[in-house]
Amino acid sequence: MSSIELTSSQKMILRALTNLHAGAEDAIKGEDIAEQVDRNPGTIRNQMQSLKALQLVEGVPGPKGGYKPTAKAFEALGVQQLDEPASVPLAVDGEPVEDIVVEEIDLSSVHHPDLCRAEIHIQGSLHVSDEDLIRVGPTPLSKLVVEGTLDGKDDTNNVLILQIEEMIAPAEEPTH
Repeated sequence: MSSIELTSSQKMILRALTNLHAGAEDAIKGEDIAEQVDRNPGTIRNQMQSLKALQLVEGVPGPKGGYKPTAKAFEALGVQQLDEPASVPLAVDGEPVEDIVVEEIDLSSVHHPDLCRAEIHIQGSLHVSDEDLIRVGPTPLSKLVVEGTLDGKDDTNNVLILQIEEMIAPAEEPTH
């Protein structure tokens, strides 16, 4: 984990940049980041100066210019960059969502039967609303499927918080 301490605003802007950059090879324009985080483009430019000073962002000049995250940016966010991450399906209200990488499923309160929640850590930009039905899985090895309604969202850390309605982890017979 990185020792760089970022403000919540810097973290949110850097997370938006990494999400937008995941789907494109080109530099990301400040206006696109501003729209993603609902901030003024001038605010983004100011924040980018400090992120560049921390070597988390590189500026790309010219008409196709903008910003690109550095490898250090992913490290500062605690995001693993994998060439080919395992595919874990994610669906919102029954519709599959493309271009989202499910990083982690954290069963934060599984011991409490009335408050069973899961934190779904993702890479990518996902617009969801409270009460949306989210289905994650099956995961590659255990074939775990978690389904529940959106209870909250941490945009700074790209975490969906689900009120679990169903969790399926099929038991398999040993193959030996």
